[in-house]
Amino acid sequence: MSLRLCVDVSAVETDEGMVLLNERAGRYWQLNPTGALMLRALLAGGTPQEAAQAVAERHGASVERVTSDVAVLVEQLQAAGLVAT
Repeated sequence: MSLRLCVDVSAVETDEGMVLLNERAGRYWQLNPTGALMLRALLAGGTPQEAAQAVAERHGASVERVTSDVAVLVEQLQAAGLVAT
């Protein structure tokens, strides 16, 4: 899966993760550091499994658990019109 930000969405790294702004809707989402790590991995061309592996290694979590978290994050960001495949 190749993930990209939608055309009207910009992303800014913050000390606390990442902020995504949908300029057309005037709405933003704030991602915590874990969500930001997942999204950065996916936007860089990584697979959901690779994003999960990166998070699991950083936080000592199981890849299986994190894989479902990555899927939920992608679904939520797609539903909000922030990312597309």
